[in-house]
Amino acid sequence: MDSNLLLLQWGIVLLSSLILFAISPYAKSYTGFFRGSTKEKKEPGFFLLTASLVISWIFAKSITNAANLGMSFGIVGGLSYAVYYLSFFVAGYIIYRLRVQGKFKSIHHFLHTKFGQGAVLLFSLAIGFRLWNEVWSNVIVIGQYFGDKGSSEYFIAAGIFTLLTLVYSLKGGLRSSLLTDMIQMILFGVLLVSLLLFLIPAQDSVKDFLTSGEWKLSLGLNLFFAALIQIFSYPFHDPVMTDRGFITDPKTTLKSFIVAGIIGFIIIVLFSFVGIYAKLNGIEGGDAAVMVSQQFGVAMMLMMNFIMVTSAASTLDSTFSSASKLAVVDLSHSDEKKDSVTKGRIAMIATAFFGALPLFVSPEIIKATTISGTMVIGLAPIFVLWKMRVPTLSFYLSLSAGFLAGMTLLFGWLPESLYFSTGKYADLLAVNIYGMILCFVLYFFPLLFVPKKEKMEKVIAS
Repeated sequence: MDSNLLLLQWGIVLLSSLILFAISPYAKSYTGFFRGSTKEKKEPGFFLLTASLVISWIFAKSITNAANLGMSFGIVGGLSYAVYYLSFFVAGYIIYRLRVQGKFKSIHHFLHTKFGQGAVLLFSLAIGFRLWNEVWSNVIVIGQYFGDKGSSEYFIAAGIFTLLTLVYSLKGGLRSSLLTDMIQMILFGVLLVSLLLFLIPAQDSVKDFLTSGEWKLSLGLNLFFAALIQIFSYPFHDPVMTDRGFITDPKTTLKSFIVAGIIGFIIIVLFSFVGIYAKLNGIEGGDAAVMVSQQFGVAMMLMMNFIMVTSAASTLDSTFSSASKLAVVDLSHSDEKKDSVTKGRIAMIATAFFGALPLFVSPEIIKATTISGTMVIGLAPIFVLWKMRVPTLSFYLSLSAGFLAGMTLLFGWLPESLYFSTGKYADLLAVNIYGMILCFVLYFFPLLFVPKKEKMEKVIAS
């Protein structure tokens, strides 16, 4: 890599980190560090919450995926990946009902009340893995912009970036994350518009982007329909999203989730234009975002780097704040104790350290330890049917069925003769269809052994 370009990229990382550290408030209180409140205990408002929801879900990994899917399938790929952002609508509505009708204060409060402490521990293990995955998956993307995988430049960049993000996260916890997310969202928007001003004029017309790809299962729609299935479970294993569902009043929260879903969907589709441009111009091999930016020279490469740094930092600081809440509030129940904030900061440091370790192992090991969207489809009946009274066993059976589906996908256990289509993601779609059916069947199964009178009471209650 050109030394001048490398120097400029380092300048972007260091300058952005210093600015974010400077604007991050120092959180001393429990409510500020874990709930994002001001010193006066004022809750986050609509615009702050919406911006934080959007940018914390625009991962460096996700926009890389959007570009690569655009390169593979055209606009069909971009739209298919954007479907995951409809998760905001599902999560927003269900969390609103959990709070207003169920009077629950958190996801963990709901699970503990309905299914007991064992369910809380198992669920926490799943989301703990999710948070761990978020660290290395975003840091890896940043490292690749500074050097080849395995190179000293790659490891140094990944390590320094993680450390810089950790520093300002330690300063303010969730309050810091919310405020920096607002700045990062504005910056990301400006950069995305600037990026499109490079791309679109370079093509004959916008129509070329919008008409690219074919509407066939084998050419992208397998992912589209698999994503439609997963949005009923996927958001609930992401504490970065669900934690933000309980920090301000229910109506404001619901509005923020709806608007965040719309904005996130649009952003992912627009970013897929990067990959579509590569597809239309015969650019192949490697990451679409990297290759297209190289076609346009230093200015666009720096812009792309800035976008990746912005999105990765916003996801990382949110991950650190959610990890600290999981360890100190959800599991330890250290409500407003003097040492709660200190324990939260220790949890952040541990998350950063262990989250960065996968950088030093092979991709195959990483793949085997990833908690995928398929593995958590068992959460769908648990949250979609949250009011329905079922035995505790229903929770474990549904979650186990989802895990089995994930393992089936990971190791290719489902015969191709049972697929519904061909092409890429045919296995993903088939496993999710069969898996989701199994999850609901097993969720209801224990009701067969409930006495008739008690079963009628459960139905009436639901």
